[in-house]
Amino acid sequence: MLIKNKKTRAALIALLALGSAAAWPRVASAETVLRIGMTAADIPRTLGQPDQGFEGNRFTGLTMYDALTSWDLSSADKPSVVIPGLATEWQVDDADKTKWTFKLRPGVTFHDGSPFNADAVVWNVEKVLKQDAPQFDASQVGVTASRMPTLASAKKIDDMTVELTTKEPDSFLPINLTNLFMTSPAKWQAFYDKAEGADAKAKSQAAWTAFAKDASGTGPWKMASFTPRERLELVKNASYWDKARVPKIDKMVLLPMPEANARTAALLSGQVDWVEAPAPDALPELKQRGFKLSANEQPHVWPWQFSRVEGSPWNDIRVRKAANLCVDREGLKDGLLAGLMVPASGTFEPGHPWRGKPSFEIKYDKAAAQKLMQEAGYGPNKKLTVKTQTSASGSGQMQPLPMNEYLQQALAECYFDVKLDVIEWNTLFTNWRRGAKDPSANGSHATNVTYAAMDPFFALVRFLQSGMAPPVSNNWGFINNPKFDELVKKARQTFDPAARDAALAELHAASVDDAAFLYVAHDVGPRAMSPKVTGVVQPKSWFIDFSPVSIAQ
Repeated sequence: MLIKNKKTRAALIALLALGSAAAWPRVASAETVLRIGMTAADIPRTLGQPDQGFEGNRFTGLTMYDALTSWDLSSADKPSVVIPGLATEWQVDDADKTKWTFKLRPGVTFHDGSPFNADAVVWNVEKVLKQDAPQFDASQVGVTASRMPTLASAKKIDDMTVELTTKEPDSFLPINLTNLFMTSPAKWQAFYDKAEGADAKAKSQAAWTAFAKDASGTGPWKMASFTPRERLELVKNASYWDKARVPKIDKMVLLPMPEANARTAALLSGQVDWVEAPAPDALPELKQRGFKLSANEQPHVWPWQFSRVEGSPWNDIRVRKAANLCVDREGLKDGLLAGLMVPASGTFEPGHPWRGKPSFEIKYDKAAAQKLMQEAGYGPNKKLTVKTQTSASGSGQMQPLPMNEYLQQALAECYFDVKLDVIEWNTLFTNWRRGAKDPSANGSHATNVTYAAMDPFFALVRFLQSGMAPPVSNNWGFINNPKFDELVKKARQTFDPAARDAALAELHAASVDDAAFLYVAHDVGPRAMSPKVTGVVQPKSWFIDFSPVSIAQ
């Protein structure tokens, strides 16, 4: 429900704060505890490969688990880059660029005390790629394999060395591997040995169900207690392998709070210490009462992704360009979102090495948009009906209902009749992988799922390459453009960083010139928190490191 009257919204926030004050447990003062209100409607999956998009990775992936490669989240000023994680170094084979050697970090143990080694890496690769492996879990494949589609296999060289093989030369692999979290094979095996089931597959599913309730990774946080849809409690891993990232607080409590007003009310009433994406209308009150606001431009885009299947109204490039010219992004920023966005003129803005030189300038030009629509056969007496699927909340969705209603009103001035299909976030995210042709799309012509743009595959390839159409990855609209495919291949098979950047810039410019998306905003990841919270570093990333955060009692 969109509450347009600011006084009404403020009153609701106050009412929620008072009405639910008794609903949240108080914590003992003997330990330092950080309570966070997430935008998700449920706790992201805890078994190693989270759902709920990258909000899942942020809260139940990067906290309890590590990957072979990691993101440097230590700076608020510099772009986050890939750094060693559980692998200390890696190299592609000069003679066969489908083979990579990864040297593993010695002395690392899982939370259950078992060793991290090459056997564990092979086991974790096979949990999502090898269907006849006992630990293979189909439920983890969709959120993992689609993010590293060229990885084919893993082989142990010695205890601290593995060889990874890709289906084709792929310079993006080290970046993709930030999404493959290492779970404890020993812990899973213990659950499997005790599991009941009619066959090995049933026992495997039972083992993963048990593992999700008592997880074991190598990360800086360990699972303490878990109540689905209610709360996840994590405690610091005092023996974490990176001593600089041992958490400074004792416990972190994650609470699903999908409605912005409810999150804000919880913060104002002292029920939580930190909320993601506070209600924009409440920012003046939050600042007046001494709460902190943290924000930073992220490589994260808020778009409409167009269907390009037969019969889609977006197959006409004049219509796609008209939509991009009909949105007053500055008005959206300064009005509805109270400054908490950066207007988007593509996936990357000028100055980024992957920006390129697009000839189509995405800006607000209503007259040009109307002209394009008239050329396409539409006008005041003949509107073009388009249906867009969105969510009520979710990972990186910012304020999806108010923002989509803003677009609905803006595009009406350019002869669009926008229908909104509002569904639950995780359902929307699932359809994102199934595509525009799937019944779960409900006949939508576009989908509104935000996307991270911090690496080439996530930012461009998975949407633009024809081979990434569902069920492989996130080319939801089934784009099939030979020029895009050619440039993807060029970038993927270029291992020199500067030459690869140039190829990616060509690809991005081509996508903007094609008006591949309706580009609306870049998220700034707004967070509001108690003045007691210190040590927060908000990087130029979709992720954040909770390890340096402190809270006064």
